[in-house]
Amino acid sequence: MRKLILSFFLCSAACAFAQTAREEIHQDIHRSGSNLLAYETPTKALTPTPKGYEPFFINHYGRHGSRWLLNDGIYSGPIKTLKKAKEANKLTFKGEELLEKLEKFYPCTVDRLGDLTTVGERQHHGIGKRMTENFPEVFKGNAFVDAKSTVVIRCILSMTAECEEITAFNKDINMHNDVSEAFQHYLNYSGDKKLKDAKGKGWRTVQEYKDKLTHPDRFCSVVFLDGENFFKEKKDAKHFMRQIFELCSNMQSHDTDIDLYDLFTEEEAYDLWKITNIDWYVNYGPAPISDGVAPYSQRFLLRNMIETADTIVTSDNHGAVLRFGHEVCVMPLACLLELDSCGREVKNLDELDSKWVNFRIYPMGCNIQLIYYRPKKGNGEILVKALLNEKEATLPIPTDNYPYYSWNKIREYYINKLDAYKED
Repeated sequence: MRKLILSFFLCSAACAFAQTAREEIHQDIHRSGSNLLAYETPTKALTPTPKGYEPFFINHYGRHGSRWLLNDGIYSGPIKTLKKAKEANKLTFKGEELLEKLEKFYPCTVDRLGDLTTVGERQHHGIGKRMTENFPEVFKGNAFVDAKSTVVIRCILSMTAECEEITAFNKDINMHNDVSEAFQHYLNYSGDKKLKDAKGKGWRTVQEYKDKLTHPDRFCSVVFLDGENFFKEKKDAKHFMRQIFELCSNMQSHDTDIDLYDLFTEEEAYDLWKITNIDWYVNYGPAPISDGVAPYSQRFLLRNMIETADTIVTSDNHGAVLRFGHEVCVMPLACLLELDSCGREVKNLDELDSKWVNFRIYPMGCNIQLIYYRPKKGNGEILVKALLNEKEATLPIPTDNYPYYSWNKIREYYINKLDAYKED
């Protein structure tokens, strides 16, 4: 009991001294990009393996790496607006500079919407390499790797990059890759009517915050002559500002020297981040306004992970099951698992930025790894450590040996949670 209390105290103390979202964005403005944030290589060392144990299995789900934007309108729309302003002699020097940068970059986007970038490919090479470095026992000898991806090309290429690193570590590994619509029901489940109806309940609230937190006057005065009056409707100015910010945020997905952050103040970037933080929390997180059910969109994925582990822990096998998909799965899965503060329910969305922070959960390349440990000799309890983006995370059950938890207790907790969820 004393160890359990101490573990709780240490975790609480760590949380008390953690950086706020504002401080983290001040430290690195790229974090304001939310799901467009390029994956940050972890720097903190992992806790040593418990004495007498060794890792033998990794249960994984990961998002593809950095990509091109999904909609041509985000690229071409601002260019059309800026060209129209130029023809009317309404662009400032910064506006002319912005148009020049976007026109220079636009040809690179043709036929590349949604594609994995070279930055994204490197991210997954790094994740795969660190897997073998952190847990070599999992991949040694006659280990197996079963890797599956959604049918989206950027996910397939992300899977390929990680598996190349694992194969480089052990050329004799039993590697199996597969891509099929047959896996979509758990690799990329989009939700049923109950989940979609719940998501709709928060739509109006998200729009209100989007309107309240977008302040385009100063921004437009930087880009346009008579900036406050360039757009006939304030909503159009707000939309333009958010488009440019999305372009700005996604430039970190590329090997480019184009930087648009000088168009935004830190406060503007923070407010635009807050919009996205609220949007994703309401639509994919445990938001009370949406009945808190969105994380259950990943119930089939979690059951698959549990059932897969059941087959491994009762065998002598060792290796990894890797699954590749999207942030719309990683984020609600992290909430369903209640990793760290991901499952926190926040009623007052004005306080969300101090209690639930999206870029800690789902940057490009984000991943959840459950690492399983068994005794080197004899029979004994299976232990599990959870990693969120390769950083040790808390789980919602007690332990006297953080970050290690009893697999039997974890399994029981999640099975009961899933069984309690009532579908339509």
